[in-house]
Amino acid sequence: MKTVMATKQNIEKQWYLVDAENKVLGRLASEIAAVLRGKKKPSFVPHEDTGDFVVVVNAEKIAMTGKKLTDKVYYSHSFYPGGLKAATPKELLEKAPEKILTFAVKGMLPKNRLGRQMIKKLKVYAGTEHPHEAQKPEKIELV
Repeated sequence: MKTVMATKQNIEKQWYLVDAENKVLGRLASEIAAVLRGKKKPSFVPHEDTGDFVVVVNAEKIAMTGKKLTDKVYYSHSFYPGGLKAATPKELLEKAPEKILTFAVKGMLPKNRLGRQMIKKLKVYAGTEHPHEAQKPEKIELV
């Protein structure tokens, strides 16, 4: 018997639809990261991108436990002097609710070329509408 190794040619990628309404951010992000990475598939290998595409809707209705909505701070820097920007999740939910989930999932993926390739398969939308109906995403219930 021979072991079949997963390669780009024999990996089938599927599309999944996730509704983030009233889901806790961290728990949802860890499940999405596992699907993006391909850990739920029997053909998983750590050096190949065997994961699937994930479309997340209702990102504006995501939940955070405790006082994270007001106490947690997201930082970004423009690499110019005085270019530090800080925002709380409450501010980000008003301005760009997609970024909160994207930051959380990105932190759970590998920090290399493979991780940057995997995060491109995550599509996050604030409302219920998304432009990926042609791919026929299968609805899955996470957490």
